[in-house]
Amino acid sequence: MSKLIIKNESEKISSINRTIRIKPDCFEKLMELSEKHGISFNKVVNQCIEYALDNLEE
Repeated sequence: MSKLIIKNESEKISSINRTIRIKPDCFEKLMELSEKHGISFNKVVNQCIEYALDNLEE
């Protein structure tokens, strides 16, 4: 499986608002990635979700 590469794209995507709960340790890691790559927390979360879904073994 390939590694997740965080992309700093300014692409605007349509979205759906939904509230989720994130464990504190996961939140901290996501915030660190967001700050490190200079992109929004939301974009990091979406990239992680897309990567997980694309690499899901069923």
